Amino acid sequence: MDIRFEGKKALVGGASGGIGLAIAKQLAKSGAEVTLVARNKEKLEKIKGELACAQNQRHRYLVVDYNDFQSYRQCINDYFKEHAVDILINNTQGPAAGGAMEKNIDDYQQAFDLLFKTTVLTTELALDGMIEKKWGRVINVASVSVKEPLSYLVLSNSIRAAVVTWAKSVALDVGIYGITVNSILTGFFDTERLGQLNREKAEKMGVPEQKVTQAMEELTALRRIGDPAEYGYLAAFLASDQASFITGTSIPIDGGYLKSL
Repeated sequence: MDIRFEGKKALVGGASGGIGLAIAKQLAKSGAEVTLVARNKEKLEKIKGELACAQNQRHRYLVVDYNDFQSYRQCINDYFKEHAVDILINNTQGPAAGGAMEKNIDDYQQAFDLLFKTTVLTTELALDGMIEKKWGRVINVASVSVKEPLSYLVLSNSIRAAVVTWAKSVALDVGIYGITVNSILTGFFDTERLGQLNREKAEKMGVPEQKVTQAMEELTALRRIGDPAEYGYLAAFLASDQASFITGTSIPIDGGYLKSL
């Protein structure tokens, strides 16, 4: 199967590292023009220069802080005044770890702004151009925790579940325009975020970080942590014409972690 995106434009959130970067690399390698979105300008500039780039590809970056919704709203509105995208990857950094008894209402509001409001706003802006073209792909980076909650990630569990159900609703409304909307339920991948979470957990438990990582590996059927590049392959497929009959779904990529059907 040869997946190609020549002439397609993609906007990839959280693209300065981890899963977002892996997706951006795969889309660029397949011919898309990619706009990288993150808050670290130096990283974005470096990555932009390293992306696969054919003669007709022109990659860009957009510096935003997902934690400041009002600033993000202004930046993303300005971007869509000048640009349209065919492929939207909704992805941000995760909210702070912690259990239900450790969080207050302000924590939930911040997580809602970070994970839900930025996703809805960006999608609304992107859909105008997609509807006009009668083609588009919206892919939300979610989590396996929406199906089997992780006790130490209550904010992510709660708000990402809202994103997934919202995405299902949007898919029903925009399918008539040839637009698909899907969510990827992310398992354990070798990223800075996972490393940070494992370090925090190891410190709380008073055990070596390697022991936490090993226990996590043993929770998967494949007995390993995922490579972000593997995530990029799935995202590229969902963005392709070959996936044109897949919409409104939530697809786990977790090495067999989820035990539920």
